[in-house]
Amino acid sequence: MLQGLVALCLAGCATAPTPTQPAPEAAATQPAAPATEAPATPAPEPVKEAAPAQPAPAPAKQEPARPWADEVLYFVVVDRFADGDPSNNEKGDVKAAGTFHGGDLKGLTAKLDELSSLGVTALWVTPLLKQIPGFVTGSGFPDWGYHGYWADDFQALDPRFGTEADFKALVDAAHARGIRVLLDVVYNHPGYNSRYLKDHPDWLRSEEKGTCGSDDLTTCVAGLPDFKTERPEVAKYLLDAQIDWAKRSGVDGFRLDTVKHVAHDFWKEHRRRTRAEISPDFFLLGEVWGGDVQVLEPYFTPDEMDAGFDFAFVGNALAFIQGRGRAVAFDRYLQSRAKVTPGHHLAHFLSSHDVDGALHQLQGNVPLFRLAAALQLTAAGIPVIYYGEEVGRAGGDWPRNRSDMPWGKQAVKPGAGQKRDESLREYYKRLIAIRRAHPALSRGAHAPLATEGDVYVFQRRDEASGDTVVVAVNRGKTKGTASVPWPEAWAGVGEVEDLLNGGRTKAGATLDLALPPLSARILGRVP
Repeated sequence: MLQGLVALCLAGCATAPTPTQPAPEAAATQPAAPATEAPATPAPEPVKEAAPAQPAPAPAKQEPARPWADEVLYFVVVDRFADGDPSNNEKGDVKAAGTFHGGDLKGLTAKLDELSSLGVTALWVTPLLKQIPGFVTGSGFPDWGYHGYWADDFQALDPRFGTEADFKALVDAAHARGIRVLLDVVYNHPGYNSRYLKDHPDWLRSEEKGTCGSDDLTTCVAGLPDFKTERPEVAKYLLDAQIDWAKRSGVDGFRLDTVKHVAHDFWKEHRRRTRAEISPDFFLLGEVWGGDVQVLEPYFTPDEMDAGFDFAFVGNALAFIQGRGRAVAFDRYLQSRAKVTPGHHLAHFLSSHDVDGALHQLQGNVPLFRLAAALQLTAAGIPVIYYGEEVGRAGGDWPRNRSDMPWGKQAVKPGAGQKRDESLREYYKRLIAIRRAHPALSRGAHAPLATEGDVYVFQRRDEASGDTVVVAVNRGKTKGTASVPWPEAWAGVGEVEDLLNGGRTKAGATLDLALPPLSARILGRVP
């Protein structure tokens, strides 16, 4: 869910706004291009006042023994991934862009080995709360709350996603595979024409009442009702509900939606309560639209959250690999990311549910996309893989950026029969395995080695472990070469290995690199 999106109208509601531009839960306005040398989201029952009674505490789980800096995060739109329980499917055309397609928690749980074998270590799932009962018009097609961002009841899960038992089973199964789980939560707003407008009208600003403001905190994003989170009773209700779901399910953290549309005082209380009531290390990843190291600093310095999305990464990376900017400009951007507030993290993505997919932006050019993936998985921060991009799901502009997960010959709906690029998936597996094996890539300092021409070379070094990796990328359409000083960290090392492609390079005064067109090399010490 993001800013700058136009409202949609709930079907049959005469007072709902009519959009001037189609949007999903909130259609994304693309972030500004990087300022370098290139363009470097039956009637309802009354709302219950108290959170549901808590079951017995969940048994203690085995936490993965690794820092969050080492995680590789995989983002799933639950409805579009895998259908494990056809009995809870919404009737309708599953090929339509805005309908429920049948993906659910059981289906995701059944396919966790797909993620485990890929090598990802953390899973982010879209919101699971009960959604508004109808669909929204104005997009040129009926648009349901399949994405989870139009809640109608903060104290119930949507049966189309599954039951509480299904939710707990997913988390337990993920933990058994060493995969952490982040639940997407929304505090800023409920869905269009939500029951909260009727049962608690004083809790909300709305376009119907003309009470929406003009600043980030009081605007009605995409015409959605805006919770008055500054009111103690509203904040308590929302926090009670989401914290309760975290305690009951055992999730490891929250992905926080529409962060800049909620006041800092709320986030401070949110941090205090999640640490006190869930776990001192409960992880908070915030979506501040257009976020980068500077935009996120006001949320990091007071320690309101642990990490935030770096929207600038994809624009800078694609600008470099497409030749729209020099390597030195891209390197300056990468170095700027090191200024992140200590103890906090930038999460960087190539594609998401709110922006055009990177492969689509590259006009389907898989070799270029491989370069983008190599840069993403060798950069500092937490890399976020959007479901299916590892098998070539192009993820076009909205609403095609929420298309079904391709399953190829596997009999997994809704994406059964959709083509998969298995060679691309193998490439991702190698990149992820290299990142996980080398702390230099997740925790190390960045240093440029060659920034002229089409061949870009940089070093990542982790002082604590002594691990050093050299990354080289050739964006050119012809063979590229580079010669850089042999890294001091490799003094006394007889040879290094190309961890990505195989082959070894003997030590010398210089590290001489030759790269085929549109290729990458990742070099490290031979074990």
